[in-house]
Amino acid sequence: MDSEPLLPNANDSRRPVNWRRITKYFALTLAWIGIFAYVYIYHGTASKLVPTKKNVIFMVTDGMGPTSVTLARDFKQFKYNLSWDDQLFIDNYLVGSSRTRSFDSWVTDSAAGATAFSCRRKTGNNMVAVDYDLKPLGTVLEAAKLQGFKTGISVTTYVSDATPAAFASHSVTRWNADLITKHLLGDYPLGRSLDLMVGGGRCFFYGREDGGCRYDGENLLKTAKHSGWSLLENKTAFDALGENNAPVDLPLMVLLAEGNFPFEIDRNKSEHPSIGEQTHKVLDILDKATKKDDQGFFVLIEGSRIDHAGHYNDAAAQVQEVLAFDEAFQAAVEFADDSSVETLIISVSDHETGGISAAKQITPNYPDYAWFPEVLLNVTHSSEYLAAKLSKYKGTDLLSFIKDDILQDGMGIYDATPEEIQVIKKARHQSLDVLSKIISKRAQVGFATHGHSAVDVNIYAHGNTPALQKRVDKYLRGNHDNTEIGKFMESWLGLDLDEVTAQLKGLSVGEGSHHSSFGVEQHPL
Repeated sequence: MDSEPLLPNANDSRRPVNWRRITKYFALTLAWIGIFAYVYIYHGTASKLVPTKKNVIFMVTDGMGPTSVTLARDFKQFKYNLSWDDQLFIDNYLVGSSRTRSFDSWVTDSAAGATAFSCRRKTGNNMVAVDYDLKPLGTVLEAAKLQGFKTGISVTTYVSDATPAAFASHSVTRWNADLITKHLLGDYPLGRSLDLMVGGGRCFFYGREDGGCRYDGENLLKTAKHSGWSLLENKTAFDALGENNAPVDLPLMVLLAEGNFPFEIDRNKSEHPSIGEQTHKVLDILDKATKKDDQGFFVLIEGSRIDHAGHYNDAAAQVQEVLAFDEAFQAAVEFADDSSVETLIISVSDHETGGISAAKQITPNYPDYAWFPEVLLNVTHSSEYLAAKLSKYKGTDLLSFIKDDILQDGMGIYDATPEEIQVIKKARHQSLDVLSKIISKRAQVGFATHGHSAVDVNIYAHGNTPALQKRVDKYLRGNHDNTEIGKFMESWLGLDLDEVTAQLKGLSVGEGSHHSSFGVEQHPL
């Protein structure tokens, strides 16, 4: 019997419809559409599905809280007579905020804060890339290196300090620089995880008997050279790196200070680069080093001394540090936007330092709505610099030296009271805090502590492709635990930190307890 027409008035002589074939083609079409949609939607998020060369520029503003940014922005507006709506460059990239507590305290230190970023795990204060059971944890930098990325750290403190240490070393205590520096050079099971180091802390690479800071007496500068590291120790050589497209030999260690770099407000431009100049140079070196590679680079860049200014309650030094970092962040964004490689930039603080407020009640009249950036503009040196200068004074007229050299020339203060001068005189060998208070009182900037605070900190981020920026907006917008930053980087790069942790099993992470120190001078945290 002939088939019945499918539609009313259809021609009975038509060929029967092959529904099985139509269903098959329809199913295949849907399958292909699904595959293309999956690839499109997850491009940039499932890196193993769609391999893409990638760079990560991870920036840490050590100790910078939201008020630090406010002070710097107001200071810049006043200094250059800018409009009230003028912003810092970094303001345009604010995407969220981060909670900062550590495993054992509502108020973190830099070691635990950096470990949250590098290992996406909580640990105790003072502990470097180890868990609370004192077992080493793999870091995102180490995992990237094992996947073929070039890696680097660039800081304005010593390269073995807590933040950089937490990305390429493992120690029970941040104060064990003898151990940390060995790991940085590759003396541990993973081998060399770093291709480039730029910063200070040269004294931690040679022994105390030779004028250095090492307790074990080893000369790691010689060891590094023997194991293939190149070493530069002055700004002229650093500036010349890569000039005229000259190749830069990696691994490279650039140590431009025995300890910390000077504060930006004190910096001698012929001796130390700004953090903006460091950023330009480091990104250029790593970019050229990976031109022909399948993988890009992972670099940590830290504005280290924002934190120190907070510890010293030095508002004048801190605004200059934040503004210098703003230039570094701009350099990173401009690099990313000019690059053909998909590049992620994240900038976040490990914690806030100083409990800073952009107001300070100093009169009995309540309330007092004011702070005065012009006071900070008159300051020419940090309290650290001026306190050292005062302590070293060998002359015979101390009061005139305090009035003329310290207060007027160094701090821009011409109305110091006799009582203030006497307080400085009495504290001449420990005057840092006294000098900072004189400035902050006049500027009406408040400080709640010489330590850290538990305040949430800002997250800034940028992706140089629409897909990456969409991912940044989706996963970093809003308020996040600090460990989520590390998880985000691990996921985007397609890394497996647990696998790296397994390779570190049995590594000695030094002696000590959860709250130990290792005998080196404990600089600001």
